[in-house]
Parts: sequence; C-alpha cells; structure tokens
Amino acid sequence: MKIGRIIAATAAFVVVLLATYVVHSLYLRVNVVFYSAILDGIIATILCSVMLWIVPWFRVLGSAEKLQLVVIWLLLGYGYAISVPTVLDRSLSFYILEKLEQRGGGIRQDAFGEVFTNEYMKEDHLVDVRLTEQLQSGTIVIHNGCVLLTDKGRRLADFSRYFRNNFLPKHRLLMGTYSDTLTDPFRHSTTDVDYRCH
Repeated sequence: MKIGRIIAATAAFVVVLLATYVVHSLYLRVNVVFYSAILDGIIATILCSVMLWIVPWFRVLGSAEKLQLVVIWLLLGYGYAISVPTVLDRSLSFYILEKLEQRGGGIRQDAFGEVFTNEYMKEDHLVDVRLTEQLQSGTIVIHNGCVLLTDKGRRLADFSRYFRNNFLPKHRLLMGTYSDTLTDPFRHSTTDVDYRCH
C-alpha cells in the first residue's frame, strides 16, 4: 500500500516538475537555464511536499518516509535540470546532430571547423550566453569593455585546471587516436595575443 502511494506521489512530482519547467520556460524570464531548472525542481518539491502533508491519502506514510521522498525529489529535480535542459542548451554534440539534419543529413568532415566558427558561435549566441551565465554566477565582471575574473572565478578556474590536469582521462579517444591532449588544452596555446586587458 505504501509503495503505491510513494509511486503515485513521485509521478505527481514528475508532472508538477515538467509543468513548472514549461510554464517557466515559455512565460517567465530566464537568466541562466541551469539555475532556472534548479528553481523549477525546488518549486515542484515544495508543492508536492505540501501535498504529502495535507492530503489524507498520504497519511499512511510516516514522517521519515515523507522526508526521504522530499530528498529524492530534490535529487530528481537536480538530475533533470542538469541532464535535460542544461545538456540540450549547452551540448555541442546535439548541435552537430541538428546541423547535420539541417544540411540534409551530411556535412564534409573538413568543413566542421568552419561550421563551428561561422555558424555555431553565431546561431547559438555562444559568447552572449556564456558571458551572461558567468555574470549571473559571479565569476566575472565586465568593466569598461574588459571581462575580468572575480575571486570566485579565479578559484573555479584554478579548480577546473587542477581537475583537468590530474583527473581527466589520460588516454581519451579522439578521432581514432588515444591522447591526453584535453588534460592540458593550453599546452600549445600562443602567448602572443593583443586582446588582454587589466
């Protein structure tokens, strides 16, 4: 009897989560897709938690079971936020699939650099989207046309570089060859640039 009610409550949570996400995405302002989807998960959890405590049908569940459900729903909301809208919003892999379909199902392999530079960057407004996300996250500020790291941004960049150098796969398959190239993408980066500012 309890299992059926737990399943019913969780099914209701999924419906409320999806409805909240759709309303938020279609009718409200969204600054950052990931943060917005996280908020949707929290809202759905709160609404369904109220249902758990006030609807008599769920009285058979103890307080501990209800709290466990709340934690599970928060985790499900987080999993949804990061695995569906955020992945689709950020994914170059999905862009490639969509672009292949748009171009009739095939693109010459040697043209992908041009596709990324001339189409992907513009079509997905990549610079605007990523700068907006970083501004909203507090990792950068823009001052007199200069994008500057904040202390938080510097800490995240240091962590990211440390993790990349030490914990990303050292033998990753890249177009038929195993390589550690992505553990240090700046390894062969030029230092002669004229776009720095302070």
